[in-house]
Amino acid sequence: MLKQKKGTRTGLDLVDKLWPNDLKSARVGLVVHPASVNSRLEHAVSVCTRSGKFKLAALFGPQHGIFGQTQDNMVEWEGFRDPATSLPVYSLYGKTRKPRPEMLANVDALVIDLQDVGSRYYTFVANDMFVWALFATSLNLLVGYTGLVSFGHAAYFGIGAYTTAILMKKAGVSFLIAFPAAGLVAALFALVFGFFCVRLTRIYFAMLTLAFAQIVWAIFFKWNEVTGGEQGLPEIPYPDFGWVDRVAAFLPFLGGYRTAEQFYFVTLLLVAACLVLLRRIVGSPFGRMLATVRENPERAEFIGVNVRRYELAAFVLAGGFAGLAGGLFGIFNRGVFPDFAYWTKSSEVLIMTLLGGMGAFFGPALGAAVLIWLNQQIVSYTEYWPLVLGTILVILLFVFPGGIAGAAMALRHRLRRRAARA
Repeated sequence: MLKQKKGTRTGLDLVDKLWPNDLKSARVGLVVHPASVNSRLEHAVSVCTRSGKFKLAALFGPQHGIFGQTQDNMVEWEGFRDPATSLPVYSLYGKTRKPRPEMLANVDALVIDLQDVGSRYYTFVANDMFVWALFATSLNLLVGYTGLVSFGHAAYFGIGAYTTAILMKKAGVSFLIAFPAAGLVAALFALVFGFFCVRLTRIYFAMLTLAFAQIVWAIFFKWNEVTGGEQGLPEIPYPDFGWVDRVAAFLPFLGGYRTAEQFYFVTLLLVAACLVLLRRIVGSPFGRMLATVRENPERAEFIGVNVRRYELAAFVLAGGFAGLAGGLFGIFNRGVFPDFAYWTKSSEVLIMTLLGGMGAFFGPALGAAVLIWLNQQIVSYTEYWPLVLGTILVILLFVFPGGIAGAAMALRHRLRRRAARA
C-alpha cells in the first residue's frame, strides 16, 4: 500500500474522489476501456492498480497497457470479451497469476464509462482551482495591495477548514451556518495575531506571521480530542442538497446532478460572490488608501492616516476570506488535516500569487489555475514531478517577473502604443 501524507493531493487521493464507494469494496476491481483513458487519468489509474486499492485491474482492447506501451505481464482472459465491442480482455494481474474464471462472475457490473469519470475529473480540478483562486486572492489583499508579505496565511485557511469540519461533523450544524462561521472565526484569529504583527515591518512582520502559523499548526497536530491530531478529521459531510431535488420537480434543469457536482456549483457561486466583494473592497476608498500605505507608509502617516489601523483591517479581511476558502476546501477534500495550516501551504499560495501577478486583481486566481494545471499534467508523466514543476516555475518567474497577468497587461499596452503610432 502506498504511503501518503495527510492532506496532500495524490493519484490515490484522486481515485477516492472519482470512483463510487461500492466499487472500492468490489471483489474483482476496476475494469476500464483503454480508448477512454487520457493522460489526466493515467496517474490515478496507475496508482490505483499498484497500491492494491482494487484487487484486479483489466483493460478492454489491444494489449498496450495504460501508458500506451506493451506490457509483458498482460495476459488475455480466454473465453471473455467486451460485450459492447467484442474486444478481448487483458489482465494486469500478470502471467504468473492468471485470473480464475470465477473472477469474471460480476465483471459486467464493474465496467466503468471513463468518459463519465473524465467529466468528474474536470469538475474535481475546477473545484480545486476555484477554492485556491479565492485563497490566493485573499493573500493578494495583503501582498499586492497593502505591501505586507505574509508567510503564515495558511493559518487562517486551516482555521476556516477546521471550523467548518468541527461544526458540520461533530456539532451537526448546517453548512449555511458553518461556512460563514469559518470566515468569522478566521477573521477573529487574524485580528488577534494581526494586532501584534502590524507593529513590525518587512522581514520581521513576515517571520512573526510564520511563527503564529506554526503555533496554529502545532495546536491542530496535538489537540487530538478536538482536531483529531495527526489523523485530522476525515469524512466531512457534504451540505444537504435535498432541497435541490424538491426544486428540481418544478425546474428540471436543476436535477440529475451528483452531490459532488452540486457542491461544485455551490463553490462556484460562493467563490464568485467573494471575489466580487474583494473587487469592491480594493476599488473602494479603503482599497485606494491601502495602496497609499503600500507605496509610502511614512508619507501616509504624515498626512494623518493611521497606517497600523489600515494594515490591521487588511490583515483581518484577508484572514477572513482565507478562512472561507478553507471552509470550502475542507468539504471538497472530504477531510481536514494539520497540514492545511503548515508553512508549505503558505508558500504554495504565495507562489500562486507571484506567478499570476500581484499587479492585477485576477492575477493570483490565474496563478492558482496555472499551478494546479501544471501540477496535474506533470504528475501524470513522471514521478519526479516536484523537480520538473519547480524548474518550470523558476523559468516562468524569471521570464515574467511581473507575473503572467502582468506580462499580459504589458503586452496589451505595447500593442496599443504600436497601434497609436501607426
